[in-house]
Amino acid sequence: QVQLVESGGGLVQAGGSLRLSCAASGRTFGSSNMGWFRQAPGKEREFVAAIRWSGSSTSYADSVKGRFTISRDNAKNTVYLQMNSLQFEDTAVYYCAASTIYYGVYAALYDYWGQGTQVTVSP
Repeated sequence: QVQLVESGGGLVQAGGSLRLSCAASGRTFGSSNMGWFRQAPGKEREFVAAIRWSGSSTSYADSVKGRFTISRDNAKNTVYLQMNSLQFEDTAVYYCAASTIYYGVYAALYDYWGQGTQVTVSP
């Protein structure tokens, strides 16, 4: 069992930066692949980034590649999403997710989810 709590969201101007954190509790965090997803009003939840349990591999949606960086600190049971050059289109609720088996872009295959944190980018 993994429990996830996101933080770090807020209001930022276009071009600015935010760093999201996802704190995990539970003994399986160190062996869990982690993902960040986002959902804008009226839209489906979409993949943002993922990182393997070891940190050895990461993947990104094309829309954020080169601007966002996912990382993790297994000693702190925390995964991060550094977001730079934010755009209005990045406005959404951001969720972190965990799976001890799956690593990839499909939200339905992640087992555990946080409650989300709002990111609002003003034009």
